[in-house]
Amino acid sequence: MRHSEFWSVMEQVFGASYARSLGGDLVMSALDGRTADQALEAGVPPREVWEAVCDATGQDDATRWLHREDARSARRRRRV
Repeated sequence: MRHSEFWSVMEQVFGASYARSLGGDLVMSALDGRTADQALEAGVPPREVWEAVCDATGQDDATRWLHREDARSARRRRRV
């Protein structure tokens, strides 16, 4: 998962404004007391940050896997 994919699924799940708000405001113990923005900046892999966001916000398994569908769609678009 890339940073752009992380933000894409965040926006799909939470909406653009709320995704950015969560990224900057939600402090997660799974990320050592950092927000998603801080964790990404510190070099935490985006997939790990996504999992922490899903845990903190109670997302179901289908939502957790959105990033894989997003990546497949992007690969298909590049082939065309």
